[in-house]
Amino acid sequence: MHSDPLAPILVIWVIILVSAKLGGELFERLGQPSVLGELMAGVILGNIILLNPDWTFFEPLRIEAPTEGWANFIDLLARLGVILLLFEVGLESTVAEMREVGKSSLLVAATGVIAPFVLGFGISMAFIREIPAGLVDRLPADFNLINIHIFIGAALCATSVGITARVFKDLGKLQTKEAKIILGAAVIDDVLGLIILAAVVGMVGAAMTGQEFSFTSIAKITFIALGSLTASIVLGTLLAPRIIRFLWKLHTQGVAVITALIFCFMLSWLADEAGLAAIVGSFAAGLILEEVYFKGFKDEVTLHQLIRPISTIFVPIFFVLMGIRVRIENFANIEILGLTLSVTLAAIIGKQVCGLVIGGQEIDRLSIGVGMIPRGEVGLIFAGIGQGIGIFDASLFSAMVIMVIITTLITPPVLKLTLSRWEKKTSCAQDK
Repeated sequence: MHSDPLAPILVIWVIILVSAKLGGELFERLGQPSVLGELMAGVILGNIILLNPDWTFFEPLRIEAPTEGWANFIDLLARLGVILLLFEVGLESTVAEMREVGKSSLLVAATGVIAPFVLGFGISMAFIREIPAGLVDRLPADFNLINIHIFIGAALCATSVGITARVFKDLGKLQTKEAKIILGAAVIDDVLGLIILAAVVGMVGAAMTGQEFSFTSIAKITFIALGSLTASIVLGTLLAPRIIRFLWKLHTQGVAVITALIFCFMLSWLADEAGLAAIVGSFAAGLILEEVYFKGFKDEVTLHQLIRPISTIFVPIFFVLMGIRVRIENFANIEILGLTLSVTLAAIIGKQVCGLVIGGQEIDRLSIGVGMIPRGEVGLIFAGIGQGIGIFDASLFSAMVIMVIITTLITPPVLKLTLSRWEKKTSCAQDK
């Protein structure tokens, strides 16, 4: 009987999308971001084999580099989802907004990168004293453990403040000093996080080819990453308006969305060619494309409205796949459990330092620190890339994903509590 090779891919895709939407809906009703629901849906699908050893349907997807045809294709779709996700993140900010970020936001963003990195690096050194068993066959014999320590520290740097912004919005506090500082810091944090990601990916890539670790090489890779991102943004800002205005002359339906995707995919490709992660390019594409450039197209919708239907199809695949690859059985190992809890505490404490660097008496420092805690999708991207390039085994990957889940889950209730406490404190002070 004829069997279409596309058939199993379509079935898996349907299962993933349905699971993602059901999980997202449930978590949104619980006051949590839908991304957590999509992630947890993946955790359930990936670990359903623990209930019945015969349910092995999703096992091919749990491998870091799937070898089975349909599983490899789903993995590629997830990678495309990440590129579109970072493109959307870039669209949320503009180059002009980056220039307008205040000193307080800049200080919070810088501190929010340095403190978690140092803590994560230290915890990794304490827990990981030799190459993890799952990586022995994948890493060169002379691979330096410091590369793993640096990558774990880097994975704790990122912040995803979408959930924080929603809490401030729900409480009618988006115009407060605290909200403006956090949201301003988020713009810089995204850029710093991607520069760090590009640098550590380049560092690991060099180590994989047998190059010795040196701080000079890290500085060189960081300079290349920063230079490439800056060049992309500067050239893109200069060229994008001219190219897009020329394309206004085309009247074919869909030119606007194709134009946006061309910028996204081409800059992703250029980033990869420069030895950086492709998502650095897609983020840069999102930053340089502004809504005003697309006013001349026939499509009477915003840039976000053009991209959203496409990202809705691909992005959930990434989140569900990250959940599928979490191996719950690894947490039966007391060392892995200890590493997970320690990394999570480092992620929380590291961001609390952010509030301490802000001067002045009329600032809610605790809420600023809490608002910077969630790692969300950016933390998952770090974990996914770490596994993809072969520096995280299943245990390390699972630990990082659990850290992302916990930090994102605790932020809304804790932030509401700290904001309420601050409001009562300031009210009492005014009454006196």
